[in-house]
Amino acid sequence: MFPIRDHNPSGRTPYVTYALIAFNILIFFSYWSLFADERALTLFFYDWAMIPAKVTQAGDYTGLFTSMFLHGGLMHLAGNMLFLWIFGDNMEDRMGHLPYLAFYLASGVIASLAHILGGPGSMVPTVGASGAIAGVMGGYLLLFPRARVDILLIFIIFFRVITIPAALMLALWFAFQVLAGLGSSAQTGGVAYWAHAGGFVTGVVLTLPVFRRLGGRRFWASHDGKPPYPETSYRFRRTPIPRVRRRR
Repeated sequence: MFPIRDHNPSGRTPYVTYALIAFNILIFFSYWSLFADERALTLFFYDWAMIPAKVTQAGDYTGLFTSMFLHGGLMHLAGNMLFLWIFGDNMEDRMGHLPYLAFYLASGVIASLAHILGGPGSMVPTVGASGAIAGVMGGYLLLFPRARVDILLIFIIFFRVITIPAALMLALWFAFQVLAGLGSSAQTGGVAYWAHAGGFVTGVVLTLPVFRRLGGRRFWASHDGKPPYPETSYRFRRTPIPRVRRRR
């Protein structure tokens, strides 16, 4: 399952979400040339990525912040920015611009700390905005559990776009992070599953004050668990390309 869009517009322009996406893209392409030199890229990540052992043994906390603006490749960047674009605008709308920015950064830092707990002596560099974005997803689950999200479902050669509630998609995503985290090791690298899980839980916790300020369960009831704006409707048109039948 891969989310491609939601049906839930926001009531204000999400300037912070747009700025975060632009900032991540600009930073990525500022060191794009280093991907042609593995040694230079390794040294760059050693200086600016989050390395658990540098935090626990050397007291170097710089990477807790800088790592959330670095990515390991184009697909890594594109996937993270897509998730941020889908879920970030509604969270920014409910929180306000500056509180949302603080929420995003706090989620990213705490996600990195969760990753460190899984392997405090690891020397493997960790990069990516996914911990912070997981916080946005956790907050989205709390505020808008019944919001509709379009999912690209891929099964071998079967492709289909389906619409499901955000709660289902996000709960499955979180469950996968936990299960995958239990079967992986931070010492050997790979996906930082515990950072994702930690960021998600952080997002739920940090969104609780906003949820209560909005009215808690009354907020769900008044808007049916969705953002308080008319849903976007997408229509699919048939392709104008005619079918060519096989001759017998």
